[in-house]
Amino acid sequence: MTVLSASRWHGSARGRVLKYYLYKSTKAVEFYRPIMYLFFLAQGLDFTQIAILEAIYNLTTLLGEIPTGYVGDRVGRRNSLLVGTVLISVTLLGIGLAESFLSLAALYVCWSAGYNFRSGSEDAWLYDTLTDDLSEDEFARVRGRGESASLAAGAGAAIVGGYLGSIDLSYPWFVAAAVTGLGAIVLLTLGESETYEKTDSDDLTFRRTVDIVTEALSQRNLRAFILYYYVLYAAVAYLVFVFLQPIFRTVVVDVGVSPAQVESLLGWFYAAYSLVGAVLSYYTGAIKELFGMRTWFLVLPFAVGAALMGMYFVPVLALPTFLVARGLSDVTRSFAGQYVNNRVETLGRATVLSAMAMVSGLAVVPFQLGSGVISDSVSPLFALAIGGVILVVGSGAILLWEVPVND
Repeated sequence: MTVLSASRWHGSARGRVLKYYLYKSTKAVEFYRPIMYLFFLAQGLDFTQIAILEAIYNLTTLLGEIPTGYVGDRVGRRNSLLVGTVLISVTLLGIGLAESFLSLAALYVCWSAGYNFRSGSEDAWLYDTLTDDLSEDEFARVRGRGESASLAAGAGAAIVGGYLGSIDLSYPWFVAAAVTGLGAIVLLTLGESETYEKTDSDDLTFRRTVDIVTEALSQRNLRAFILYYYVLYAAVAYLVFVFLQPIFRTVVVDVGVSPAQVESLLGWFYAAYSLVGAVLSYYTGAIKELFGMRTWFLVLPFAVGAALMGMYFVPVLALPTFLVARGLSDVTRSFAGQYVNNRVETLGRATVLSAMAMVSGLAVVPFQLGSGVISDSVSPLFALAIGGVILVVGSGAILLWEVPVND
């Protein structure tokens, strides 16, 4: 942070940012993430059904992002975050108790709705809070450190989740539900930003909101970026997280690890994965200064695509690729949030950011369904290799049409 911006951060703003870091630390996803897809497989689901669950999640995102973003703009970003956090906590408890595909499908709708309430409102709240002190240029840095706090807390959670999963695959879900609930308590201590309070949110009709979103999505300096990041890169990167566990199990068993040790080993791997991600996320600001967002976005899709293709021919390459995948995704997401926030107004900000998530949710559906079928027919490694080819070819095509990042 620059000396100037630091001098303008009064105590209350600094306190709100620290509470934001604490809230991010209660995300609790690492408790269940090491065993998530193993849990689904243990319930008798196949890869196609898992892909359908992910598709249900993203279709719910598609239908719910703009309405929940509108709620965040109307009733307050903190209130929207609170609703989403409580809903997620209850849903995690339900997943741990679920025993059928149909019950999981219903819970996935609730799970997605919870994240809908949080997706646009979280970044909108943070950006406007920083704007109160003329520090909005620090968004990528502060958001990155928030992700770092989440991942650092998740490192220990991953180890605990792995061991809990080796006892019973439902236990990590129960613990995650409790920790997520603590986030609701933190949110109750937060207030809205002065920047948001000064907007005419009471006059924000749904029709006006749709007009604001349409105008933002049609901006020349955003349209190529939306295709490049929210449609293509985010969709392919999402598949990495879906197939990490089955590929990890295949790779480590092939090198001699006992199948009985996979769950606990996954916990340690996710801990390392979280720590690497925490380090990369913590230095989001430094990465931005070193490379610049333009260079980052122009190089990363081709590097990731090449790694996904290489994994198919040399499977052990999956381990280092997976190890850095989370950090790269979080840094890139922070840069994307900074890029979009800089180009939209406060009024309707949460809805515009939710619309970006909606676009991404729609784009990932065919990738999910196609990869599920390919994984059942061939293998998850082959599905990711196909994703890598699509990422490289698609990114190249967009660059030939229009450079997606102009600064």
